[in-house]
This record gives sequence, C-alpha cells and structure tokens, in this order.
Amino acid sequence: MSRTIPDRRVKRVLVIAYVFPPAGGAGVQRISKFVRYLPECGWDCSVLTVANPSVPVFDESLLAEIPDSTIVRRTRTYEPGYAMKSLVAASSKAKPLRFSLKRIVKNTIRAAGNAVLQPDAQILWYPRAVREGRRLLEELHHDAIFVTAPPFSSLLIGASLSRSSGLPLVVDYRDEWGISNRYQENRQKSALSHLVQERMQRRVLRQAKAVIATTRRSADSLKERVQNCGSHATVSHIYNGYDRADLQCGPESASPKPTNDRYRIAYVGTFWNLTDISPLVRGIRELAARRPDLAAKLELIVAGRRTGEQEAVLDQLSDLPCLLTRKGYLSHSEAIEVMRSSNELALLLSDVPESSRVMPAKTFEYLALNRNILAVSPPGEMTELLASCPLAESFLPGDTTGIARHLERRLAEQSWAPTESAWESSRFERRHLTGQLANVLSFAAGSSGGTDARKFNPFEILGTNR
Repeated sequence: MSRTIPDRRVKRVLVIAYVFPPAGGAGVQRISKFVRYLPECGWDCSVLTVANPSVPVFDESLLAEIPDSTIVRRTRTYEPGYAMKSLVAASSKAKPLRFSLKRIVKNTIRAAGNAVLQPDAQILWYPRAVREGRRLLEELHHDAIFVTAPPFSSLLIGASLSRSSGLPLVVDYRDEWGISNRYQENRQKSALSHLVQERMQRRVLRQAKAVIATTRRSADSLKERVQNCGSHATVSHIYNGYDRADLQCGPESASPKPTNDRYRIAYVGTFWNLTDISPLVRGIRELAARRPDLAAKLELIVAGRRTGEQEAVLDQLSDLPCLLTRKGYLSHSEAIEVMRSSNELALLLSDVPESSRVMPAKTFEYLALNRNILAVSPPGEMTELLASCPLAESFLPGDTTGIARHLERRLAEQSWAPTESAWESSRFERRHLTGQLANVLSFAAGSSGGTDARKFNPFEILGTNR
C-alpha cells in the first residue's frame, strides 16, 4: 500500500507490526485500532509490515480500519508460507504407527528450523524490514518507534531501528514472550532456545523507553523483568478493548436480541493450550446425564481455529441431545454477529499459573454487548474484572458440577432475553485506550535523550556486555 508522504511536520510514530491487515486474527485488532485512532490523538502513523505474511487467516475487511493518511511500507520475508510450515509442524504430531522416512525427514527439518530461527521463523523478515525501516526513517521525520509482538522477532527489528536512529522505542507485548513459548503451538522448547531468547529479550528491554502490557498483572511481571535486566524503561498496561462502531450499538439503545429457539452459548476465538474447552464440555455432559430434556434446548457454537486435540474434545458432545455448531475462522464482523445472536458468551482460561495474567481480547466486546458471560478460569485478572459485572459468572476449571448447575439454571429460565445491566464499559473503548498509548508515546518522545547508535545485531545475544 503506497501513500503520499506529507510535507507538514507533525508528531509521527513508526509502527512495526508483522501481523497487520489484511492478515486476520485477534492480534490484528489491537494494532489496527491504534493506527486508526492515533491521528485523533495527535500522532500520525507510518507502518512497517510484511508483504507476504505467513499467517493462517486473512481478513480483507480490516483494511478499512486504516486511515488514508497512513504510510504503509510492506517488505517481503524469506519465511515459508503458512501451509508449508503447517505441513512440517503436523508431521511432528502424527502418531508413529509405522516407520516413515518422510516423517523423519520432516521432523528433522522442523527441529533444525526451530534451532536456527531464533526467536521464531519470522526472523527471516529481519534483514529486509530493517533496511526498509531505515530508508523510511531517512525519508521522513519520526518522533518515536512503536513495535508490537508476537512474533517476537519484530522486537529485534524495533530495537535495531531505535539504536541506529536514536529514536525512543516503545514495546507492546500483546502476549508475554515466556508465556507464548510455554503454551503456544510449535514454540521453542529447548533449554538453549530459552537461553538465547532470554538474551534477546534483555537487549530489547534495555533499549526500550517504555513497555506496554495488556493487563495489570502482566505489567507487574514485565516490570520485574525490566528491573532485573538493568533497563530504565517505564512499564504500564493498556487493555484490549472494543470499538463501538464495530458493535453498532450504544448504551442508549438495546442490543438486538437473539432469535434462535435454543439457548445459544458461543465461544469465539482460537483454541490453544491456554483456552481448553474440556471443562465446559464436561459440564454439558453432566447436565445431559441429569437433565437430558434441558440439554436438548442447548446449542454450543464454537467459531475459530482449533487444534486436533480440541476437535477431539468437542467430539465428546456428538452423542448428546444438545446441538454443536462448529465454524472456522470468521471475519471480525461475522464474529460480532455470532456474539450478538447468542444468549451467553463463554470465556476460557486453562488452570496454569501464568493464566492469572491473561485477559482474552474478546472479553471487552463480550462486556459491551450486554450478554450473559460464562467464564471458566482460575482466579486472576479476568475473574477480578468480571466480578464487578452482574451479567458474568465465573467457575474454576475443575468445578464441573458448578458449570452444569449454572447451565441447568439458565436453561430452566422462562425467558432467555438478555438482562439489561447498568454496568459501564465505556472505559474500554478503543478511542479512550488509544489516548493512553498517545500519552506513552509523548512521554517517550519527550524523555528521549541521546541513545547509543551503534549497530544492533540480534544474533549477538550470548555476550555478557550489558
């Protein structure tokens, strides 16, 4: 996408984002909304992104989010396409029913790639991205650099451009580096990989002027990490939020009511190790065993990408009287319609220590839609936030009976119409949250002094120089 470079001098930020429209998925929403609303907050945007992203889904509708004034530079990556990566990754999970030379070769390629491509395969975008970023910074004055991750190799690009240009670096963790490595599919697992990436992260944090997390607890964890590596970066959090324009409803008008003849519970989003649906499935099975008549009134709709393991869990509902509707990835507008047509919306977090710091991005759209919310999660920031909302009920992942009784109570109600609530969600609107980012950028730009402009090599991470 080519834009005319403006002649006027305004505050301008270089945004580095591997995942950017037309790439789809939940992670795109945060950065596309920031770019959409930052000009209203006094910051014009240039975007450095990839021309051929290796991503699972695309959503062309998200391109409408980007203002015409945005300068977007797209450079190609040497990374293999997503289909090729998925083929190699899938081979490692196949059951070893018999000797297969083809499988051995694929697993060997995957292991070698994981060992060499640090911190992730997207590091293959690094050379061209840095070159194009430097060119853009030479062409046009910028006041700050903002980089969002994952993929975490993007942080290395931001650190390199910050060092060479002297511009302050603001780092945005959509997910924490360590949590992603522990729970996402096909992440680095070896001790050497963790050592290498720990060194990488320390160098990024020492370069940063400001670090942003998506939750308060995540910010607390990152603050400790920043201090331990000798960085002077400020650390704050900016929640993911919702855009009223996307929801097409406001507090002055009631949300459209579901029209289905079943009580519909919807989960919209990716199923991965931190969002296991097993507890909800066990609750539905217990309900069906006790009250099959009520279970017959239930529809569970799941929309989004799912692993084979999660598909197998959902298969456990196939012999029950309830209706299971499976959908693949939906565009953002289609996902909103599924939410709006549902009686209750499900939030899932697995019972692992780090989940207390996680807040699924969809939480805020759920809250703004004024629907009942069923949260299955260990105690943490999400359950603390939901405790103040009268439409939300939270259950521990192991509380199968509690989940079943909750469903029984909902299904036995005479009316399934959404309950009106005075709970105020406006503080989570995207415009308001983007204003918080603008404040961080202004602080970073105002506090930037001289920076070390020596060349930053992401692969020089094993030395002891701090």
